[in-house]
Amino acid sequence: MRFSLLLRIAVNQFCLLTIILFGLASNLIDAGEQNETLPKLTGVEPDKMLSDYFEQETHQIEQDYSLQNMSGEKWLKNKDKYRQQLAEMLGLSPMPKRTPLKATVTGEISDGEFIVRKLHYQSSPGLYVTANLYLPKKIEKPLPAILYVCGHARKVKDGISYGNKTGYHHHGVWFARNGYVCLMIDTIQLGELQGIHHGTYSKGMWWWNARGYTPAGVEAWNGIRAIDYLQSLPEVDGKRIGVTGRSGGGAYSWWVAALDERIKAAVPVAGITSMRNHIVDGCIEGHCDCMYMVNSYGWDFPMVAALVAPRPLLIANTDKDGIFPLDGVMDVYWQTRHIYEELGAGDKIGIAIAEGPHKDTQRLQVNAFEWFNRFLKDEKRDDLEPSEKRFQPEQLKVFQNLPGDERTTTIHDSFVPQATAVIPDSVSQWSKQQSQYKAELMKQTFHRWPKLKASADSLNLKKLTSTTNGKLKTTLYSFTPQAPFVLPVYLVEPVSKNNDSGCVTLYVLGEEDWGEFETGKLQQRIVAEMGTTCFVPTRGIGPAAWSGNKKKQTQIRRRFALIGQTLDSMRVWDVRMALHAVRQIPQCKDRKIQLRARGIAAGVALFACLFETNISELTLQDLSGSQSTGAIFLNVLKILDTPQAIAMAAQQCPVRLIDAAENVEEYAIKIQSLPGSKTKPIRR
Repeated sequence: MRFSLLLRIAVNQFCLLTIILFGLASNLIDAGEQNETLPKLTGVEPDKMLSDYFEQETHQIEQDYSLQNMSGEKWLKNKDKYRQQLAEMLGLSPMPKRTPLKATVTGEISDGEFIVRKLHYQSSPGLYVTANLYLPKKIEKPLPAILYVCGHARKVKDGISYGNKTGYHHHGVWFARNGYVCLMIDTIQLGELQGIHHGTYSKGMWWWNARGYTPAGVEAWNGIRAIDYLQSLPEVDGKRIGVTGRSGGGAYSWWVAALDERIKAAVPVAGITSMRNHIVDGCIEGHCDCMYMVNSYGWDFPMVAALVAPRPLLIANTDKDGIFPLDGVMDVYWQTRHIYEELGAGDKIGIAIAEGPHKDTQRLQVNAFEWFNRFLKDEKRDDLEPSEKRFQPEQLKVFQNLPGDERTTTIHDSFVPQATAVIPDSVSQWSKQQSQYKAELMKQTFHRWPKLKASADSLNLKKLTSTTNGKLKTTLYSFTPQAPFVLPVYLVEPVSKNNDSGCVTLYVLGEEDWGEFETGKLQQRIVAEMGTTCFVPTRGIGPAAWSGNKKKQTQIRRRFALIGQTLDSMRVWDVRMALHAVRQIPQCKDRKIQLRARGIAAGVALFACLFETNISELTLQDLSGSQSTGAIFLNVLKILDTPQAIAMAAQQCPVRLIDAAENVEEYAIKIQSLPGSKTKPIRR
């Protein structure tokens, strides 16, 4: 009897185990079938689409800002506007206050023919600039002066930075020996106080884009204040100041000379090339962030160069420079020369090309010396000797102890003023404020979007294939939000329409969603909750993902920023066009559309809602509390932040927040409380 009972228990356990294993196997088979039956978007080459896109956008920039056909009259008419735009793109609009420089000399050394003062000044309170001032030993009258802005020379010993001024000091020696005062200033990246130039280049600080910050703006401001200092010196003729520097210093020479007309002659060395070189040819990958303005207006680089006209300008470069290729340098030169000739100043622009790589060659420097002699001293000599090094870095160091109140190392946190959230007093004020927000977003953030009507009319929606898997039917469509990008739309419907809500959901697939979508789990969960759903991955995600490691993806994102966009801003455009495409699908045509996304994609969907109507509800999951950590758009934090965007979206439709940042809806709730407010419900 006991044996029979044990046998029955064993048989029952075996059967139960068999059922469990069979169920697990069935689930695995279903998952496998879902992977196999997820319709695939074929014939699409994401890497080629991306390269074609950058070629297309670069060509458009070249057309929009070509100087070859611009008259001198038109240039003069618009020059002040262009200069203001450049200041804006460098984070210098409004221009910072000219606070006291507090220039302090900490020491002096001599070498017979000249002396060197070791000094620092504050271009803004706490923004220290360390510098060496080279002066001839005998000065009988005020002399012409040179502002020398240094390139990327790292001079560190035993953990102590002596500043890149020590790496270029031989040029200061030459100027002092030849009758000039020369102020040589450190950069924030490689000075005695070490800040950051590599925010987006290698440190993942994409919020620089959102804040409208570039270290190029700080370097430009430090140079402008250096001119203030030079003009305060009795040894300097303030009407004869030139600027030069190479590589990074070449770029800063451009910023300073373009913005400040007190510069009377400029020789940027290896500091500029064409947008085509940077974007299409990939030179951007060899440059850190200090080389670029936040290109909100989508300029090509001859625009910067031409702002020096008609003042004397010598463009200097070597012929084998891998990060400033000769073809791009010559393109900048010819376009800039056209403006000079239109202004009757063709004799004041020159090009000096020396043989060699990206290097501080003596031949290039002699060309610079000859140019300054010609235009700052009215002196022509062809027997000039090259410069030579005289000092060790330790001799030129300014600080013995770094100042405790310095902001140089963290200036990126405060240099560009950010928008403050203002609660309007009335609904009419709120309406006006919204209009201002949208106008500024279109000017500073989404300036490079295509034309809406033409894009919406040419989506090229195509039905490709359908599959049925269990309770879900998936139909694959493709559409073109912006040529050459082709993206998929996955229409997923419940086979049984008994519980269908009558709405259709557009779910924006972010990078964190794609793995779950491929397994079929996301579809099952969302369709069970929302009913018929269209899933759309934006450019660079899923079937549209680009190849390459993390470093490669970083350089792709930097390219978007340099052509006046961001990857996320163009994903907003993809969502907008996806909404238009979904409305063309027969099963969705007469339905209300709900928009849903999570994570970074939630920020993308939020801003798409600001520019689209006929969205019945917006559902945002895991939404960041700020655009500094969420979806990144150029300059957005100079205009508004996520709470204001939510309030604007709630004017269009109800907003549902799932696991969003704490208190992110508080601003919108205050708008709701205004008498007469028509803000739609916001719920968690």
